[in-house]
Amino acid sequence: MGFSRGADDQNNPAGSQAYWEADDASLQSGRWGTIQTTWSGAGKESIDLGWAVTATVDASSTAFATADFGTSGINEVRELAPRCDDIVKGSAPGCVLPYFKTEWTLDTNRYSAAGAYYWYLQQVMPDHAGSKRWDSLMHYLGPDTLVKNSVGGTWTSDNSRTRVCDSTWSVHPSDASVGSVDCDEYAMASTHESGGYPKSVNLVTSGSKCAQLLTDKMGDGSANFGLLADTRTATNGPSGTERCGRAAIPSVQNQQAFTGFPAPSWRMLDGDGFFVTLPGFEHCTSTTTTCTWVKIG
Repeated sequence: MGFSRGADDQNNPAGSQAYWEADDASLQSGRWGTIQTTWSGAGKESIDLGWAVTATVDASSTAFATADFGTSGINEVRELAPRCDDIVKGSAPGCVLPYFKTEWTLDTNRYSAAGAYYWYLQQVMPDHAGSKRWDSLMHYLGPDTLVKNSVGGTWTSDNSRTRVCDSTWSVHPSDASVGSVDCDEYAMASTHESGGYPKSVNLVTSGSKCAQLLTDKMGDGSANFGLLADTRTATNGPSGTERCGRAAIPSVQNQQAFTGFPAPSWRMLDGDGFFVTLPGFEHCTSTTTTCTWVKIG
């Protein structure tokens, strides 16, 4: 709820329209107003703090002028519309400005295989999910989503992951030094862009429709590892038209690369947008040539 109050420089009530009479004593005077908004503290609520200032001077019934002193932005954008909630688990009720989009930077020094895989998919996926270069946001699958799974429960990232990393996926043979690998999906299962999310623009009927990739030694006699195409089914590798990806990525990287995503501290709820940046690969310019990972720092 909210209430407002207007007054002049001497704290005399100025009325809701902050109107000056012609016989006001001072030739130079000010008007100010305050508005207080109180959130109930339950659920989630957006509070519009936008403003617009206009003025009209009436000298007579036929002589008047108007002035526009600007606004805080257009109504559709609502830059100054904090959203408050008590939904985020493990956190006290609080507020954020959801108009401002966050940026998650992956530690590509620690998770170079996952980083290479994410960078490649950002470039070739039709919607370039998560890429700042393509100005394409990902959108978080939050705890307040209204989408339901087949048993009537809240749709979770596990539900999306099950569709992408389904029974059609099998481990591609790789050098023993790669170690244990998992099926890693992109876009992430915790986003609306996942190939398994029911309302995704990238929705697929099975993970077999995704680009198939793997981590392995480069095979050039060096000790280097790389991201390679899984050609067991698609003999020429990914076509660049796939709506999602799944790759055999070292288990530790698959399980930890995105675990630090600070959704609770950022108070992210369903549909909130964010970018994923990959500093060890941002220098790469083409997916048709080999690009070498660069250590940061």
